[in-house]
Amino acid sequence: MMRALVFALTVSLMIHSVFQQGFAQSATPAVAWELTDGVECPESAYFDSNSGSLFLSLIGDGGPTGKDGDGYISRLTPDGKVLSAKWISGLNAPKGLRSHGERLWVSDIDRLVEIDIAKAKIVATIPVPGAVFLNDVTCDANGTVYVSDSMISKIYRCREGQVEVFVEGEEYEYPNGLLIEGDQLVVASWGKPNPDFSTEVPGRLYSLDLKSKKKSLITAEPFGNLDGLEAVAEGRYLVGDWMAGKVFYVTRGGRSRQILQLPKGAADIGYLPGKRLLVVPQMLENKVTAYELRRPALKR
Repeated sequence: MMRALVFALTVSLMIHSVFQQGFAQSATPAVAWELTDGVECPESAYFDSNSGSLFLSLIGDGGPTGKDGDGYISRLTPDGKVLSAKWISGLNAPKGLRSHGERLWVSDIDRLVEIDIAKAKIVATIPVPGAVFLNDVTCDANGTVYVSDSMISKIYRCREGQVEVFVEGEEYEYPNGLLIEGDQLVVASWGKPNPDFSTEVPGRLYSLDLKSKKKSLITAEPFGNLDGLEAVAEGRYLVGDWMAGKVFYVTRGGRSRQILQLPKGAADIGYLPGKRLLVVPQMLENKVTAYELRRPALKR
């Protein structure tokens, strides 16, 4: 009898433990900090490890296609303190951000902007012929810049100031988020957009070999209108769904799990691996929120 009671108690405790672990993994991550003052339509957050700074691109009042010169870049500390609200100004509708060495690259509707980080100065503005809606930016180990055009399903490549089409066509599923991982370009696609940016078939994650351009699926099934993309570790990613306001964690096996629900407009996310900090520009809410991601949320 006593053994039966002990066994029953042990099983009960195990079930309770599993339940608690599952709850912890599905609970909303804690807010580390939030920024609202002076935030005008934030689009992208990017942590530059060399300078130790968090950069934000802000579109301003003119909307994502407005060539009005009211877009800007803010510079912050990792804990959300504003170092310079308008670190770089005079842009149109800046979106994706990524650095290589001492340079920060920014997409700005139909051009790439190169910024000297130490001098806080624009050193080059490179037109992208045929571009309609340049979005995310990434750089390979050699400093080659890749930029997506989500409206016309293209990815451009810029080497030594010269721009060319890397890939184009509907088979690339209207790319948005970009990330270099070794010899692969990881892509978060939106799906073919309707005039209101909704889709009949949403996007997914895939990779392109930088040399052969061979496409390989990371997530087999489409699961969102994907925007921001960051790596947690090789083969594991954080990715945002702009239309649904969701953030997903994608495992090495290509399984996606929602870890955060926000209003529509969760844009190009940033990630600080040393602090396990997810930074989400909430474009339609005019705020930027940083969340603490505890280890259970990022399990394999």
